[in-house]
Amino acid sequence: MRVISGKFKGHPLKSVSNRQTRPTTDKVKEALFQMIGPYFDGGSCFDLFAGSGGLGIEAMSRGIEKAIFVDKQPKAIQTIYENLKLLQLQDSTEVYKTDAFRAIKAAAKRELSFDIIFLDPPYLKVSYESLLEYIDTYKLLKKDGTIVCEHEAKQKLPNEYSGFSVVRSEVYGSTTALTIYKRGSVEHD
Repeated sequence: MRVISGKFKGHPLKSVSNRQTRPTTDKVKEALFQMIGPYFDGGSCFDLFAGSGGLGIEAMSRGIEKAIFVDKQPKAIQTIYENLKLLQLQDSTEVYKTDAFRAIKAAAKRELSFDIIFLDPPYLKVSYESLLEYIDTYKLLKKDGTIVCEHEAKQKLPNEYSGFSVVRSEVYGSTTALTIYKRGSVEHD
């Protein structure tokens, strides 16, 4: 695993040493950032189900200024801390060992909102609809923000849900798909 582009391009990242975490492949990561960026002029991201922190770190390498990483697995949290230390990103990041829904509520209490929210839960274990509903209810996405859902290739996410609409959806190989949401309704061809 490595950072693909930007300030930390080529830097290796540690991966979580267990079977509960599925790192995003370089091919999918590159495609994802071509869809939503590829570079950013500041902003913040919320990396839920962060695993090793690879998506949030890639976003920071490409210009995002602040990131919050959330995972409930102790090994994942330890790996995120190691990767942030390796790249000296501790001052512009926060890391929390908690459930994604609790993290959403906690961020709302602090009146935080984000430019990018990454949702990459264990495949078929968490309801994306519930996550989208929470994000909408607690107003965590900035006006022009983006929600990135990485999910099982066979799983079809709704075109519109809880105030968000799909702007792009792509399948990669037989296992992975990306669905990108923005606020409001979007015209589909």
